[in-house]
Amino acid sequence: MNDKLILLIEKLVYGGDGLAHADGNTVFVPYVLPGEEVRAAAKSKKKKLIWGELLEVTSAAKDRMKAKCAHFQKCGGCHYQHILPEEQVRLKKDILRETLSRLGGIAWDGPIIEHSAEPYGYRNRAQWAVRSGMPRAIGYFLPESSVIIPIDECPVLSPRLTHAFVQLQEMARAGTLPAGIQEIEAFTDSADEKIALNVAFEKFAKPAAELAATFQAALPELASLLLLDQKKGRFELTGPGYLVHEAGGYKYRVSHLSFFQVNRFLIEDLLRTVTGNARGTLALDLFSGVGFFTLPLAKMFQKVVSVDANLAATRDLYANAEAAGVAITSHNEHAEEFLKKTGERPDFVILDPPRAGLGAAAAEKLAELGAAEIAYLSCDPSTLARDLAVLTASPRKPKEIAGPSIRYEITEMHLFDLFPQTFHIETLVRLRRVP
Repeated sequence: MNDKLILLIEKLVYGGDGLAHADGNTVFVPYVLPGEEVRAAAKSKKKKLIWGELLEVTSAAKDRMKAKCAHFQKCGGCHYQHILPEEQVRLKKDILRETLSRLGGIAWDGPIIEHSAEPYGYRNRAQWAVRSGMPRAIGYFLPESSVIIPIDECPVLSPRLTHAFVQLQEMARAGTLPAGIQEIEAFTDSADEKIALNVAFEKFAKPAAELAATFQAALPELASLLLLDQKKGRFELTGPGYLVHEAGGYKYRVSHLSFFQVNRFLIEDLLRTVTGNARGTLALDLFSGVGFFTLPLAKMFQKVVSVDANLAATRDLYANAEAAGVAITSHNEHAEEFLKKTGERPDFVILDPPRAGLGAAAAEKLAELGAAEIAYLSCDPSTLARDLAVLTASPRKPKEIAGPSIRYEITEMHLFDLFPQTFHIETLVRLRRVP
């Protein structure tokens, strides 16, 4: 399709697009702002929905700015570099309210407390795809595509990651980057001094020791390296296998295959805010990872139960708890399975699920535990809306869910802008059991 459209952008929606209407159709266009007049070309259509490509902004909003990165609108990593940082946060709050209301029937009229920091240089972890064609280069995928665009800069990366990227890009273009690499994932420690790499090969072209030596020579700050031969399903580790992050007076071992928060500027604030008002005798930490929230909870409660399905993260959690001198009870299993059979009756629950959320059935089981307070940290407002509909017994809860006998009400809502320049929204919702 190449139909030309003249549009007035009404609002932004979750996913990064602006919404407009034309000839009875709802149109979605990226890289725009509310109130702007634009020209767009229709790329695809499904019933009354059209997805368009931005051609020109004919009347710009006052909050539009020049993007800092030359690759913006080509690379698929960022969505909002054309918007002033403070306006990005305001728009995300509008999107959060609208999504919770539309999908979950959650009408929150109270304040959404915002937490933001430096809008660039914040990422402590990144993934780069490797283009095997000539000239070889590393970069990111084009939006909604498997095509890799080489890049020369990425201003959201931390200084240490930026340096590592430059070195690896020089190796790729000079032909010294080992052959057969499909993806490189890099992450730094909290001091932004050391890095670790996960390097996925289609197959090893050389012995693992030679491959490791190549990376170590190019990157003196490389502390740990994990190589994957995907053809043989074999891992080769050089180094300790982890980096250390410090936050809130705790040290966290984070292994190559474990998750840790990626915004290095907001980690302390996130830890304080989520655990700050926790009280009681027994705490439950679902999707606990390496123990980011578990360790401080263990100082505040007589007993802490943590649950996570990632074995690498669970091993890190045990090591971190031992180093901190705290006792925990840990379950290496999916939260849904744990909730089906647990006899624990916590006073306080923290959950930090992936984008899929907790799930309606599991949310019902969670409510039945009857905790006095729940702190739900979500990275996707659509799945958050679904789960909150169950926990608050909203009329929008899924029909197959009868509804828990115990109901919760929202007491606080926070928006952490952990991913500036992108549409991603991190939300903390505090819930209190209704007497």
